[in-house]
Formats: sequence, structure tokens, C-alpha cells
Amino acid sequence: MELAAGFTSTTREDWRTLAVEVLRKSGVEVDSPEAALATTTYDGITVAPLYDQDDLPGDPGLPGAAPYVRGGRTVPGWDVRQRHAVPDPEAVLADLENGATSLWLVVGDGAIPVDALGTVLKDVYLDLAPVVLEAGERTGEAAEALFGLAAARGVAPRGNLGASCLGPSAVTGLELARRCAADFPGLRAVTVDATPYHDAGGSDAEELGCSIARGVAELRALTDAGLTVEAALGQIEFRYAATADQFATIAKLRAARRMWARVAEVCGAAEHGAQRQHAVTSSAMMTARDPWVNMLRTTLACFAAGVGGADAVTVRPFDACLGLPDAFSRRIARNTQSLLLEESGLGRVVDPAGGSWYVERRTADLAEAAWGWFQEIEAAGGITAAGTLVSGRIAATRARRDDDIAHRRFPITGVTEYPNPHEEPLRRDAAPATGETGLPRVRYAQAFEALRDLADAQPERPKVFLATIGPVAVHTARAAFAANLFQAGGLDVETAGPGADPEQIATAFAVSGTTVACLCSSDKLYAQHAAAVATALRRAGARKVWLAGKGEYEGVDARLYAGCDALAVLRETFEDLEVTR
Repeated sequence: MELAAGFTSTTREDWRTLAVEVLRKSGVEVDSPEAALATTTYDGITVAPLYDQDDLPGDPGLPGAAPYVRGGRTVPGWDVRQRHAVPDPEAVLADLENGATSLWLVVGDGAIPVDALGTVLKDVYLDLAPVVLEAGERTGEAAEALFGLAAARGVAPRGNLGASCLGPSAVTGLELARRCAADFPGLRAVTVDATPYHDAGGSDAEELGCSIARGVAELRALTDAGLTVEAALGQIEFRYAATADQFATIAKLRAARRMWARVAEVCGAAEHGAQRQHAVTSSAMMTARDPWVNMLRTTLACFAAGVGGADAVTVRPFDACLGLPDAFSRRIARNTQSLLLEESGLGRVVDPAGGSWYVERRTADLAEAAWGWFQEIEAAGGITAAGTLVSGRIAATRARRDDDIAHRRFPITGVTEYPNPHEEPLRRDAAPATGETGLPRVRYAQAFEALRDLADAQPERPKVFLATIGPVAVHTARAAFAANLFQAGGLDVETAGPGADPEQIATAFAVSGTTVACLCSSDKLYAQHAAAVATALRRAGARKVWLAGKGEYEGVDARLYAGCDALAVLRETFEDLEVTR
């Protein structure tokens, strides 16, 4: 059956002809529309505007079969895993009764005490609901407590103990791995957590390369301790960040499986190379301002994790970056997964992205870039010896992303775009501190949010005056642009209204009580009035005069325009307004 039989055949050349025409109408003369419309990721991967069957990189295999690009299993759906960091057995039970299928427990000082595990899990069927531990230096104690609970109930625990066979906890991790391999087939001992690389600002390829390097180091330690390669592979689970960039996340999870399958193949255990994946919605993408938008971000991330073939998914509550999530946000988090699984039907299909020319190509390109980074780490002595190399490269990527955020090329809804400076911040109880990883933890919005916090802390909200010139229809576009930019830093704006009389505008400015103004109008009216209005504003006490747009005019100090460094503009404006901490 030809699915496209009823449609006129279209070629790439047809598309190129149409694309060139559209670009030409936009004032862009190009020979190659592909080059003009392509974008480049932080890993140097070109994302083309159009893909066809010639872009397929080769046969990706079948779900449940090597190289596991299309998934490590043939059963659709995933494990809904909820995270808990305080000893609240009622919240744990509520999650399990309302959609969650496993638990991720943070154990240790300031979180769930080891001796409280029995209370937290008192009504949990340990043979049905897998338990994943995150206990740091208390991993051995937490694992023994879990073993004791399971033994007392006469069941075999399932999940992951969250151990490592590297560093100070190596002995504990190896002992737990031997025990799990020998006695608990449903329990893994080791978690390779790649989220710290993501949270430090790393790219997708950097996160993947570091995770595979750490996985190889764990594999070496396990086999050196006497486990077979097959048994060692069965003890490791990987944790990755899922972001609102859905196609990037889908490709990342698929590429991770391909890379780990290659490791298993080289070790002579290709049939045991299905990578066990736990996807967690990104902490770095979350915002403290307008946190309700986080629901949209985590929904996209969860969708991508499911489509990408994650075995387990954790959706962080929308208020997680503010402190301890409340019952409402935890309910929304788990219901996000339930809706995607049951109502949207994602739990009915294995690898729904399989065969997409774009997804297959991006998966292959990302795997190649990440494998090259993995080889660099290995050449430097492995992940434990390459700390400086890793931190330096991630810092460079973080700086590039920070620059994109500052220039608003990387928009953050509710923070850098469409901010509400009068928003009432949500307040939450402090959450337990997370363990140290040796890498910084960043959120993409934090620089702008720091300015919002500073503006909120002033006795009266700092203000910028928008000197609107001409009728409303003429100045609205640039006034809205300028207002959006200044409000991204928590500043208020006051407009002059329609009119072009310099003295009337200057009088309105004086009444506003601020010392910073921004001219907003069309280029035509700027040529007629900008110099006179700027001069009048100076006489009325303006310390700084901005102009929304481009052009040189007497009395104008600086310009705002699409692509300018908005963060630098805001910081300079705070200084001009003498806003202090």
C-alpha cells in the first residue's frame, strides 16, 4: 500500500525553489536555503530544515534487539517513578495509589533518616513497587535497612541501591553489587547519574560522553572484582536529564543506548547491552519566576522521555526549585505521566519516533559527537582522572548558553519573555540539600531571576520611563519590546502616551520620578523628534536615555534592539537607578 498515492509527488528541488522564493521576499538572497535555515546545536551538530529518506543513517534495528537504538524492551510504556526527600509515608502511599509505580527515596542527613525507612515504606509492597535509593555516603546503611525490611516481609526487593564502585564508596558498592547479582535478580546496585553534567550546564553530547565514561569505569571496577561482564552490565542503571527540547531529548536517550550497546559489544556481551534508563525532567530548565510554566516544560520533557524509550521517568514538581513540593504539585507531576500514558496513548507504542528521518539522523549525529567526547575522556585516563578536562569543557558550553540567554536567543517564557514583574512569588519550605558532585548547579533563568529578586527587595519598585513618540499605532511595537526587556529584570515601566511634544513628554517623565528613559517610536519619527525629546528629557533630569531601535541621535546614550545583551542592559539600568543590594 502506497500511503502517499493520493498526493502529488514532491521533490527536494521543489521545496528548495519555494524556500528560496520565501527567503527572497523576506529580503534574504541565498543560493542554499538549507544553509540559510539550518541551526547548530551546542555540540556542533547541524539541524537541517528538511530531511528525507537519504538522511537515514542505516538500519537502527528492532526494539529489544542490539544496538537497542529503538529501545531495550518490546513492551511499551514506562515506570512512573516519584521522588521523595522527606519522611512522609502518607505522601508516598498517595503517589503509589494514584499512578506512581516506583519510588525514588533520598536518604541521609537532612532527608529521610536511615532509621525512618521502615516507617516510610510500612505500607509499600516491596516486591511490587521498586525502590531506588539516593543515599550518598549512607548508601551501605540504607541498603541494609532495605534488605532487612524485605527479609522481614519474606519478599525480594526490586529497584536500585544507588551505589557506586568508584571513589570512597567503592568497597560498599562492590559488596552490594555482588550481593544483588547473587541473590536479588530484580535489584541493581549501581546508578550512573549523568544529571550533574547537565545541571552544570553541559550539552547533550557532553552529558552522554561523561555518562558512558563513568559507566565504563563502573564496569571495569565490577569485572575486576570478579563479576562476569554479563553480570556487571546487569548491575548498572543510567540516569539522564530530559528537557523541553523534545527532539534533543528523544535523540539523546536513543544515542545513549546505541553507545552503551557498543561498549557491551566490545566487551563480548552484545546481547546484554540494553541500557537501563531513568529519565528525570531537567532541574536546569526550571524557573522560580512564573513557575506554572514549569508544568509545560515538564510535560514536554516527559513526553520526550517516553517517546525516547526511557525505562523509568520522574517528573519533577513544578515548584521543585522553590523548595519542598506540596501535595498539589506532586499530584500534577504524577498526573502528567498518567495523562501521557493512558489518555495520549504513549504507553501503547514502542519507539513511536522510529523511522523518522529527522530523529534517526539526529540520533546518529549525536551518538557520533558524544562518542568522540567519550574517547577524549578515556584518552585522558578515564572519568575519574579527567576532572579538569570535563569541568573546563562544560564551563565553556555553559558560557555559550549564558550568552544566548543574555541576548534572548534562548528565550525563557515568564522570565526573559512575557515577564510579570508584579507576580507574587510562590513560597515553599526549604528542601533538603542535595549532595555535592564537584560541579556547579545552575538554572538557566538564575541571572535574570537574581535581578527580579533585587527589584522586589526595594522599598519601591525601580522604574523606567518609556518616552513614546507619535500615535499609539506607531510606537506600540517598540514600546512593547522595551517594556518586555525592562520587566525581565523586575523593573516597572511608565509610558508617556501618544504625542510628540518634547516638553509634554519631559513633564510626564519628571512626574514619573525615575531617572532612566527609553525613546519608543518608528524610524521616521525618530528622525524628526528623537534629538529634541532626548534633550528635553536631559533637562528634566534623565541620567540615561535609551532608544528602542537603531540609529545615532543627539542626546541618546545607548540602544535596545532584538539580539542586544538584555542582561547587560538591565544591569546597567540598575546601576543608573542606583539600585543596591
